[in-house]
Amino acid sequence: MTINIPFKCAPVNKMANSDKDISYSDLKALLTKSNKGLLVVDVRTKEEVDRGHIPGSIHIPVDTVESALALDPAEFQAKYGVPKPPLDTPELVFHCQMGRRGGVATDKARGLGFQKAVNYAGGYQEWSEKEGS
Repeated sequence: MTINIPFKCAPVNKMANSDKDISYSDLKALLTKSNKGLLVVDVRTKEEVDRGHIPGSIHIPVDTVESALALDPAEFQAKYGVPKPPLDTPELVFHCQMGRRGGVATDKARGLGFQKAVNYAGGYQEWSEKEGS
């Protein structure tokens, strides 16, 4: 007896950790819906950000994510120009160039209690390829 089970493989570098990573289409959907609660955080270096960024994102370098998220809300607002997300925010997205640093930042945020924080695994590299920027 043979049992056929559908199975789908993804390239290793594009595999998403189902509860931690989001895809390009997921991020586009979040950005296109009218959502004032969404916060996209670019964790790349200033030099990388200066060469291009995802519209609406804020810049918090990966090595400062923990201290930034530990700021009180007024300090966060003053420093980054946006409200500090609450711990239960469903739409806190980190990204870097190709996914690794974004994953590190996501883990740091989750360690601070932002349990729904996610990483845009494709990073700015995928974004710029798909958006033509």
